Amino acid sequence: MTKWKVTCIQHDVIFGDPEANYVRMEERIDRAMQSNPDVLVLPELWTTGYDLTRLDEIADKEARRTKAFLADLSRRYRVHLVGGSIAQRTPAGVFNTLLVYDREGLPAAEYRKAHLFKLMDEHLYLQAGEQKGLFELGGVRGAGVICYDIRFPEWIRVHAASGADILFVAAEWPLSRLAHWRALLIARAIENQCWVVACNRSGSDPSNVFAGHSMIVGPWGEIVAEAGEEDEFLTADLDMDEVARARGRIPVFEDRRPELYR
Repeated sequence: MTKWKVTCIQHDVIFGDPEANYVRMEERIDRAMQSNPDVLVLPELWTTGYDLTRLDEIADKEARRTKAFLADLSRRYRVHLVGGSIAQRTPAGVFNTLLVYDREGLPAAEYRKAHLFKLMDEHLYLQAGEQKGLFELGGVRGAGVICYDIRFPEWIRVHAASGADILFVAAEWPLSRLAHWRALLIARAIENQCWVVACNRSGSDPSNVFAGHSMIVGPWGEIVAEAGEEDEFLTADLDMDEVARARGRIPVFEDRRPELYR
């Protein structure tokens, strides 16, 4: 039996200022560790925000700085760190990349956002990833996705069918579509019979007001914890055996007919 205490760090991101955001995130992680969580989860694009037009200038080259930053903090605090996502500059372009480190400071996953949100011009400044977000932390099988990805149930199902018992979501989801955020997270938990831990940002930038409302949803679809709109540490205790119990009650994965889903 595995039980985890998980904390989402929901906070405002300083638009286009990586230096300030690294300082602020280190302070927030230090404060969050006072409750002694097993896993910390950060929001999407927490180093830059949606300052897309300047990504060639401010994105982290090969994510080197962020990787060192997250590895050091996970090792220092002995905590699994689902490090949200950052703008990663590569020779192939800039990717919106989620990074995961275990409590030893070792990399567990590097996932590049697969679905770019054209309504916020992501496709003009970012490249789309093509790999799954699967990983393992402390014997628990998980997956990480980013924001708009949750609107694609077939993508989330690929991860659950591949063994993920917990889905981590890093997001900068706007307040204007809060109802969709809540409904989609609950639906993804119910249909995949898995835990969903979703960390959204708070605050605003020059073009958007963000929803906050980070959520932790159980594999039966119950909301275990939900934040408000302001900066907040959202914490809940997760019993990973709940996944097996939910899947045993309604054997969705046994009853699938994937030969028809083409």
